Amino acid sequence: MGSIKVDIVSAEGEIHSGAAAMVFAPATMGEVGIAPRHAPMLTTLKPGEVRVQSEDGKEETFYITGGILEIQPNQVIVLADTALRGDQLDEAAALAAQQRAEKALEGASSETDVARASAELAEARARYRASQKLRGKR
Repeated sequence: MGSIKVDIVSAEGEIHSGAAAMVFAPATMGEVGIAPRHAPMLTTLKPGEVRVQSEDGKEETFYITGGILEIQPNQVIVLADTALRGDQLDEAAALAAQQRAEKALEGASSETDVARASAELAEARARYRASQKLRGKR
């Protein structure tokens, strides 16, 4: 089938670089699956998991808070706002962040507050779901 080069970077630096058989990413309009020789594409990413599947079937998981996805026929670049390797996710911290975001949304009064709290809640929920999935609870 071949492979595609994958680079995942954030402001903190390079998170991952290597070859993959498939890449799955949380695009704003829905999850995308990227195989070698995929058509060029540029899209925004929402908070969630980026999964990189190697040719031998192993899968690495990364959590991102959003960003940009650039796809070329032989390369995928994830420019993440922030990114963590799946094993760096802390389920308890993710649940606490989700609960704080829910309370902030309840207490929001202006449109700006509601929008900010909603975005924080979406990110916290995505982080918690990713941590649960990584631990095999979902």
